[in-house]
Amino acid sequence: MRRWIAAGALALAALAGQGAVAQAVSSPDVEMQAGDNSGLRKVGAEVLFWSQAQRDQNFPHMEKLFPGHIVKAGAKVRPLPAGTPLAFPDADLDAFIAAQNIAGLIVLKEGKIVLERYARGYSQQGRWTSFSVAKSFTSSLVGAAIKDDYIKSVSEPVTKYIPELVGSGYDGVTIAQLLTMTSGVKWNEDYTDPKSDVARMFLEPVPAGEDPTVFYMKKLPRETAPGSKWVYKTGETNLIGVLVMRATKQPLATYLSDKIWKPYGMEQDAFWMVDPSGHEVSGCCLSVSLRDYARMGQFVLEGGTGVVPPGWYRESTAAHADIGVPGRGYGYQWWTYPEGRFGAQGIFGQTIRVDPKSKVVIAVSAAARKASDDAYGMARTAFLNRLFEAAAK
Repeated sequence: MRRWIAAGALALAALAGQGAVAQAVSSPDVEMQAGDNSGLRKVGAEVLFWSQAQRDQNFPHMEKLFPGHIVKAGAKVRPLPAGTPLAFPDADLDAFIAAQNIAGLIVLKEGKIVLERYARGYSQQGRWTSFSVAKSFTSSLVGAAIKDDYIKSVSEPVTKYIPELVGSGYDGVTIAQLLTMTSGVKWNEDYTDPKSDVARMFLEPVPAGEDPTVFYMKKLPRETAPGSKWVYKTGETNLIGVLVMRATKQPLATYLSDKIWKPYGMEQDAFWMVDPSGHEVSGCCLSVSLRDYARMGQFVLEGGTGVVPPGWYRESTAAHADIGVPGRGYGYQWWTYPEGRFGAQGIFGQTIRVDPKSKVVIAVSAAARKASDDAYGMARTAFLNRLFEAAAK
């Protein structure tokens, strides 16, 4: 469905439209890494239509094309010990990896690796783009900001932290309604439409000193009452990032490093692309190693103790919005599935999926042939369900 063609390529095109990044948010804990900006407009505009060879080449090396911040890892790495190898037919696994253009697949059972496979030239030492998987990381930073008392609760109005939105369609909208994409503000997520909001979001001239996301979003009209309708809106995840940055007074990469990357023991630095103002594109564009994607799933499964409020992940991974798909829902930037499972999802096959009952985490990095494809998604879910069932034994 077109509404699921979310952050990744869209944000890239938006970045490309600006050609270069404005002044970045400075921090002693964030390293600014600028890619080669030559030809950036062409690359950004064509990301959805890259050849397979281009996807394989670029998805693990987005920092070579786009500017961004480095999310620094710490000195201590959380081990992922080997568990009992997952009993699963090799032929079926090989067929799935080939059919879905999988670059990396890992399965954790109770924090131990029971399956790990790489393909398409990818390896344990690399990192891969997340596309909209990043939305769930941004949601985690909201929880951390509440725990740190930068934000009081998700019931607060968005305008408290982004006062430029006063008098806009976001009057009366809460942080929770941003997180669940139920603000009631009108939005078009169709990338194939050059006049869609997601295609235009960063393309309009922005007055000096204004945040490009806020400048665009404050002009959007109200469509329905807040809380009454779910519409997938990458722009609102970008607003969440602005809100967290305003509340914490630091770049998202710094906050992610300090709250999760270093204390939880992520193995490698991550790379987070920035928008034309030098702020992280919070709805997209975080590049992470396969094992660290799995660690993030494990962190959430364990409840994020000490980082987010007690019960935060139980609340944020519950279905708060009806997305019109039987058995499926949307939480605080997390997708929900049958059997109590939840996950993060990005175009071209990027996936983190968690089964709390069996304490199993699956992470997938991929270079699918299409950005979004219903048949591909159904086949992936069916196969992941088989992996969950095998790991639960």
